[in-house]
Amino acid sequence: MTEFEDISLEEMISDGFDIVAEEINLSDFSETDKNSEQRIFPILPVRNMVMFPNVVIPITAGRKTSIQLLEEAQKNGDFIGIVSQKNSDLEQPAEKDMYQTGTLAKIIKIIKLPEGNITAITKGFHRFKIKKIVENQPYFKAEITKLKDSKPKNREEYDALLENIKDLALKIIELDPNIPNAANFAIKNINNNDDLLNFICTNSSFPSIEKQRLLEEKSLMERANKCYEMMHEDFRKLELRNQIHQKTSKDLDKQQREYFLNQQIRTIQDELGGGPESDVEDLIIKARKKKWNQEVEDHFQKEINRLQRQNPNSPDYNVQRNYLDFFTDLPWETYTKDVFDIAKAEKTLDKAHFGLEDIKKRILEHMAVLKLKNNMKSPILLLVGPPGVGKTSLGKSVADALGRKYVRLSLGGLHDESEIRGHRKTYIGAMAGRILQSIKKSGTSNPVIVLDEIDKIAQGLHGDPSSALLEVLDPEQNKAFYDNFLEMGYDLSKVMFIATANSLSTIQTPLLDRTEIIQIAGYTMEEKTEIAKRHLIKKQQEENGLDAKSFKLGNPELKHIIEAHTSESGVRTLEKRIASIARWVALQTALVKEYDPKITIEKIDEILGVPRPKSLSEITGVPGVVTGLAWTSVGGDILYIESILSNGKGSLTMTGNLGTVMKESATIALEYIKARHDDLGIAQEDLDKKNIHVHVPEGATPKDGPSAGIAMLTSMVSSFKNKKVKPHLAMTGEITLRGKVLPVGGIKEKLLAATRAGIKEVILCEANRKDVEEIKKDYLKNLTVHYVNRMEDVIDFAIEK
Repeated sequence: MTEFEDISLEEMISDGFDIVAEEINLSDFSETDKNSEQRIFPILPVRNMVMFPNVVIPITAGRKTSIQLLEEAQKNGDFIGIVSQKNSDLEQPAEKDMYQTGTLAKIIKIIKLPEGNITAITKGFHRFKIKKIVENQPYFKAEITKLKDSKPKNREEYDALLENIKDLALKIIELDPNIPNAANFAIKNINNNDDLLNFICTNSSFPSIEKQRLLEEKSLMERANKCYEMMHEDFRKLELRNQIHQKTSKDLDKQQREYFLNQQIRTIQDELGGGPESDVEDLIIKARKKKWNQEVEDHFQKEINRLQRQNPNSPDYNVQRNYLDFFTDLPWETYTKDVFDIAKAEKTLDKAHFGLEDIKKRILEHMAVLKLKNNMKSPILLLVGPPGVGKTSLGKSVADALGRKYVRLSLGGLHDESEIRGHRKTYIGAMAGRILQSIKKSGTSNPVIVLDEIDKIAQGLHGDPSSALLEVLDPEQNKAFYDNFLEMGYDLSKVMFIATANSLSTIQTPLLDRTEIIQIAGYTMEEKTEIAKRHLIKKQQEENGLDAKSFKLGNPELKHIIEAHTSESGVRTLEKRIASIARWVALQTALVKEYDPKITIEKIDEILGVPRPKSLSEITGVPGVVTGLAWTSVGGDILYIESILSNGKGSLTMTGNLGTVMKESATIALEYIKARHDDLGIAQEDLDKKNIHVHVPEGATPKDGPSAGIAMLTSMVSSFKNKKVKPHLAMTGEITLRGKVLPVGGIKEKLLAATRAGIKEVILCEANRKDVEEIKKDYLKNLTVHYVNRMEDVIDFAIEK
């Protein structure tokens, strides 16, 4: 129910009450009715108003119980008791929520409004006090005690006080622009002083609690005194406000005058269409459609008010406008609903990616926990592996499986912290950081964001972007990620970040600590073949305008392409080779030349060029040459270590762009040979009078690390003893001066590289056995692994007898 405090003649006319005035004769409604002896009275609680005797006031009712009370009271000709609620926020007040003192009133007229509410025009008669509530349903009914006003003893003093109140009321009406002129007319035409006092008490701007105290005051003299005091306080406030307004108007400087002139220009522009006012209106309309909390709403209101105060011709206006555009474009508390169909998600991941079982398992685990708990923080996954294994495209598949939006953010070469955190909006050309830009682009606050190439972030002159990412990738901190442009916290805790990297060596340790690292090794021959058949061939046929029958590649042909025309852990080069074949087919089709859709191995070599040699026997078939296994940023690879003897004084020379650690491994190997030459069957004279030169081919490529230790040792022993190393054998491991073989990393990548190169046997440290056991048996079906603990075991097995 809505009540009205300020009743004006203008409002009554605008609401149609002029018609009511013609129909109603107030003299027809008096206390001498047939129901003047009424004992039980309906009680109507009202909010934000207090009714006084002999005052006519409209009351609008919306609640069903209030409407029923008013209609039944009018039908029966009953008086009703109008009391004020103590708390205006209560929709269904109880007895304790109402004041006990109110005013008896008569319903003069009821007008039904279009929206279903009714307006009752009521006239007050007597003050009363509730004696006892006798009914609660459907509305309150009570026994009451009528209260009499205490007449003033000194009538002349009372009348003089009422004259002062009347004069002061007219002054207040004149000063306050919010009071309509009809109030002036009404006050001048009230002849009875008691009625005048009640009218002013009803329609004054006093708080409801003060009005209630005036109603409860039985002495008319005391009521008039209190009313006069409060009116004086209101009058002083109005005078002070008008003085400040006048002083401010006089102190307007040139800039302020220009502002008001610009306001007029804006109004004219708005009339013509467009202009700054339409900017503000557009932003307010956009904001109404947003879901955000009270803190964000308060910040928006503060910034929109700042925009309204600015000169539209100033540069700051455009800065503020751009800021608010971005602010209202952010999705804030808009989220997509996660799809928890685990079986469907598994099918989606399997369809888009062959292999990658570990990462698929991790995603499905995350979805399972999220389904059960429904409030799990999104994990920060870091996929580490060589190029071309599907790290980036996996993020898209994860987004599809979860039913989330997908955004890719490339970090390669990023060297400015502001790219992550944004610039302060006071700078020219300022904008938010890439994180919030991605959130805006996705249109939701819980997308899957792939941070691509996180290991290739550079440190520039303007801060370290890696350090700025620490807050982004910390689930405990990113609840309120602070962007310099936004100037307030934004919740990133629902975002699922998936970072990708080729190597962990260049990533800060604190950043690694915040992520869950998942290693992705290269693909085996069988996996590459399946990926080509399921995805790559179809993709290249579509991209080159060919149909599914335009050409076919069988398993032997695909294996030939992989072995003879690629050398990689992923499938990126394989896709390029298939694209070359597709373009050749497209050319034949365009020239209307006949060709066999079944592409043979001979035709593949004709299209792609001369294949690379498959056999290693020509390279390793001489003493001093050993095949080593290496890990690189593009996956595992093999390298050849050569050594040769020459006459001299027992010196060691190393070439091949070797790093410090690799040179130290060669030095350790030679010192071990010198210390154990008798056991190894090497003459002291050879050590003293022969120089040894160790070389690692592909000298343009930097090489470092301890894992080539046993290969260097084997190469030197092979040269000193002039015996060849077993064919199709590779090895990796670190060595110590005492002759112990230590484990190394990257085992899976190295073993896959060995199988690609046609290696049949591999020597590893015994401690690496657990790494090998974690690899699928299918990957190593053509490979035999030998485990060693000491250098003697390596030499005994590797050197031919």
